[in-house]
Amino acid sequence: MPTLGIIGSGNIGSGVARLAVAAGMNVVIANSRGPESLQDLVAEFGPLAQAGTVEDAAKLGDAVVLSIPLKAVQELPEGLLEGRFVLDTSNYYPSRDGRIAELDAGTVTTSELVSGWLPGVRYVKAFNNILAHHLPQLARPSGAPDRSALPIAGDDDQAKAEAQAIIDALGYDTVDAGPLSESWRFEPESAGYTRIYLADPNTPDDQLLSSVPGPTPADRVESALASASRVNVADRVF
Repeated sequence: MPTLGIIGSGNIGSGVARLAVAAGMNVVIANSRGPESLQDLVAEFGPLAQAGTVEDAAKLGDAVVLSIPLKAVQELPEGLLEGRFVLDTSNYYPSRDGRIAELDAGTVTTSELVSGWLPGVRYVKAFNNILAHHLPQLARPSGAPDRSALPIAGDDDQAKAEAQAIIDALGYDTVDAGPLSESWRFEPESAGYTRIYLADPNTPDDQLLSSVPGPTPADRVESALASASRVNVADRVF
């Protein structure tokens, strides 16, 4: 099993880490506050997990999950991820990230922007379209009849194949959403974002954090991606 480096110990980063150790992977998890802030978390995960610096996670991980706020990506040490294989969970939330002109203008997708910020990285967009508490709840062994699927996007077919293998080990099928230019199909407010994993898609927004998930197979994800209309992110305020 590969070692997974995880930069970011928030809900998605720690959720992926939890699935990874359950799958028998070694995990090196890091955040901006330093390894000492993660001791309770890695103790909960067990002996396959260790806390490290962002440099440790980048160096030791066969794959690196980047799960930090979008605005923080440019604050990473220069060249940290060069030559690495990265699964990026970034979404654009102006209330957190500030306004980003290129995204508001629609000239690039969030993943195209991040990929451009990280030259020399083998980059795949993943894990950004599911609520964090649904991530462990919907994971199933390979071949399970109620297995859900996650979309991925990228411009490197080999990197996408590697992402598929990792996500399969974590408990999900994958749907190839195409190149990074098509990744808007599963970004916030799109048809491929979060609500497709709800048992009741009409759940009010203020109840999403306690919502119950329902199995979401690959064909349903494919249908959602195909039906998606591109959101005008310049109107996004959350």
